[in-house]
Amino acid sequence: MASLLHKKWFKWSLISGASIVAFFTVIYISVYLGFFGKTPNSKDLSHIKQAEATQVLDANGALIGKYYIFDRQPLSFEDFPQHLIDALVATEDVRFYQHDGVDNVSLLRVFVKNILLRDQSAGGGSTITLQLAKNLFGRKDYVMFSMLINKFKESIIAKRIEEIYTKKEILTLYLNTVPFSDNTFGIESASRKFFNKPTKALSLSEAATLVGTLKASTYYNPRLHLKRAEARRNVVFQQMLNNNYLAKDAFELLKSQPLNIDYKSFNHDVGLAPYFRAEVKRQLAKILDSIKKPDGSSYDLYRDGLVVHTTLDSTMQVYAEAAMKAHLTDLQKAHETSFGTHAPWQSKSQLVTSLIKELPVYKSYKKAGLTASQIIDSLSKKHKTTLFSWEGDTIKKASVIDSLSHYLKFLNTGMLSINPKTGGIKTYIGGIDFRFFQYDHVSQSERQVGSTFKPFVYTTAIENGMKPCTYFSLASVTYTNYDDWTPTNSGASEDDPYINYSLEKALSNSVNTIAVKVLNEVGILKVIEQAKRMGITKELPEEPSLALGVAEINLQELTGAYASFVNESKHVKPYAITKIEDKNGKVIATFKPEVAKEQDYSDYTRQVMLQIMQSTVNTGTAARLRSTYGLKNDIAGKTGTTQNNKDGWFVGITPHLVTVTWVGNDNHHIGFKTTGIGQGANSALPIFAQFYKSLNNDSQFKAITQSHLETPTDAVLNDLDCETEKRDGFLKRLFGSKKKEKTFKGN
Repeated sequence: MASLLHKKWFKWSLISGASIVAFFTVIYISVYLGFFGKTPNSKDLSHIKQAEATQVLDANGALIGKYYIFDRQPLSFEDFPQHLIDALVATEDVRFYQHDGVDNVSLLRVFVKNILLRDQSAGGGSTITLQLAKNLFGRKDYVMFSMLINKFKESIIAKRIEEIYTKKEILTLYLNTVPFSDNTFGIESASRKFFNKPTKALSLSEAATLVGTLKASTYYNPRLHLKRAEARRNVVFQQMLNNNYLAKDAFELLKSQPLNIDYKSFNHDVGLAPYFRAEVKRQLAKILDSIKKPDGSSYDLYRDGLVVHTTLDSTMQVYAEAAMKAHLTDLQKAHETSFGTHAPWQSKSQLVTSLIKELPVYKSYKKAGLTASQIIDSLSKKHKTTLFSWEGDTIKKASVIDSLSHYLKFLNTGMLSINPKTGGIKTYIGGIDFRFFQYDHVSQSERQVGSTFKPFVYTTAIENGMKPCTYFSLASVTYTNYDDWTPTNSGASEDDPYINYSLEKALSNSVNTIAVKVLNEVGILKVIEQAKRMGITKELPEEPSLALGVAEINLQELTGAYASFVNESKHVKPYAITKIEDKNGKVIATFKPEVAKEQDYSDYTRQVMLQIMQSTVNTGTAARLRSTYGLKNDIAGKTGTTQNNKDGWFVGITPHLVTVTWVGNDNHHIGFKTTGIGQGANSALPIFAQFYKSLNNDSQFKAITQSHLETPTDAVLNDLDCETEKRDGFLKRLFGSKKKEKTFKGN
């Protein structure tokens, strides 16, 4: 030994080794003392808090969405299946139960095999506790020696974590915070996203797949690289076999099975009911402003792990969205075909030319001093962009003008189904695709309601004493005090002026001329007052065209008003949220139905109107519910079509579900080319029909589909017992005038 000390190379080796040890020691002590920023102490670690996603549940407790910065849902240890724990330990930290946070044996193995022998099979030496420290506190860039400083800091934190928490608690913290693919944090969020099930229901194959992604969450993302993820899953099986967590025969069987995922995104823009979730989020922002935590601070929607219970039925929503997509796909084709080569959305059309000038980018270019031709040149430059279509999104080279023209052609929709007794929203469709069309046609839009307003007119008339068997002529009338306005009937070039309809036939066949006459008879102001009693808050126009639905009304209000026909004559206010809980399950807010305290109209009026609107479905404008779609349920309804076929409506009324659907173009200059395509019975009714057929085929909805509308009293049946139409006698036809002119007295 003495002779070695005199060797120059040995001296330098000792000096170098001592210097390295001294350097590492100095760095370690510096980290420990906080020279590179505070290292969490035992007190800090005993109160670990992590941002938790707010969960949105449907009426049956099913998860339908989240609001989050990091998609995380915490679980307790009891929620983890044992095979998940086994897969994790076998793959990530086989000596987890032996070490104190830093596995010196593994580190020595890594040093010898990886560094000295260049054997990459030795692994990384990182423990689950070290990974947890990194997950909880992240890593910082220290310019020099960042990796070394971060590793020392994580080792200090890991040892402190091991002193405070049990092994089970460490596994729980780890599985609740570890990052998975697609910006997903925690095993529960990953389980629901990739396999559409809670963690406790994961199979061994599914658990092994998720554990396998931890090595490289993007590279082994099962959504993007299924075969690669399957191969990595089999590596996890091999690790379980090697470490006695899996028998040989089970290993052989499992690795031969194909990997299947059931991906369910909770991205705010996709997934089930995105418009509904956006509306709930908007409402929560207001609600949480008025609620404080026990310590006086405000709740954070994105971090505090709230649980929001809603009225939505996710299964019904699936059926509604499927019905909408199926119908709109076909209707869009018919709509485009009907216009041919002269469609108003063509890039050089007058409409597109005018809309280009309204674009924010056009205005910004103009403000910058560019000429009109220079602006058009700029807006005509093509670049890769994703374009929506019913056949599937496509990536194309398109200019700003191309995109404007493309999206201008699409029909849009709004659909709302509610429980008429409470106003609880069961289905909610605000548009055709939230990614590309974020304007909500349920909560934000007001459109002309067309003939769906007529029941308000007839309700007023009956409530004010007009008998159901009152007859009105089909003949057109010119109202001289309203610019010689002459309402006509849709689809009829010349109605027989000598035919008279009862109220039942007039409404069930949506006769315009008679609706205006009924309005004239009862008075505009009375109709407006009745509509207000039924929950319509919009200021309505005091003009005879009100009878034909020129008023623009929000779809939610319209639905709530129609609910009165199956809710003892009381309108309701549609609502979405029933209660909000904090992350510990404590209820911090509850919401009750808003139902009119008094009847909007009498029982007699309600029963008469229900009978008339059942005739709409049985023999009137909505008869295709029976003839085309074969629905045999008790259904009352009303179709609606506005001027120039701009809007198509249908209202479907059943005892426990009221549904309103609207279809039209977002641009008011574009209507349907023909009434045949655009009438409510063709554009809006089929969505309801296909939706209801799905409900009929699902036994869990028998309480809705097999319920019956109320049986009217004998007095109502007697008053409706008359011929629905009659023809004027010979003398009246001889001396009567075919076309009348009169003053509208409606007020």
